[in-house]
Amino acid sequence: MSQIESRLEELGITLPTSPAPVANYVPVVRTGNLIYLSGVGPTPKPDGSEYKGKLGDTISLEEGYDSARLTAINLIARLKGYLDDLDRVTQIIKLLAMVNSTPDFTEPPAVANGCSDLLVEVFGEKGRHARSAIGVATLPGGMPIEIELIAEISD
Repeated sequence: MSQIESRLEELGITLPTSPAPVANYVPVVRTGNLIYLSGVGPTPKPDGSEYKGKLGDTISLEEGYDSARLTAINLIARLKGYLDDLDRVTQIIKLLAMVNSTPDFTEPPAVANGCSDLLVEVFGEKGRHARSAIGVATLPGGMPIEIELIAEISD
């Protein structure tokens, strides 16, 4: 078992199947040793339900943080689906977190911390990354967050 998979087990995280694209795009593009992951959301929750709604309206900051954490799990599942061996990740480079929010919601970074915190818990220093977190008017299916990821990998 890889070091990263052992860490996931320690944290009690079971990865879902890598999320499939929902339109005409590919989930991962590689150029050199960088991989670009298409946007992923927080669906579904372990109980099968889904997070839906806007931060600053129907979704609390705590639910937003939890939805970002679930999004991180889905991103790791996508990494696993592409790489097979998560130990091939040498660095999480950058995240773009898009938070479905009302115009007056000013805490997208606090929501995105749910993803960032879990990536550091799982990958350690390799999980520290640059990040942008922005509020947007809407996201597909009404999900509260969508996150893109760039990672460096080894062969």
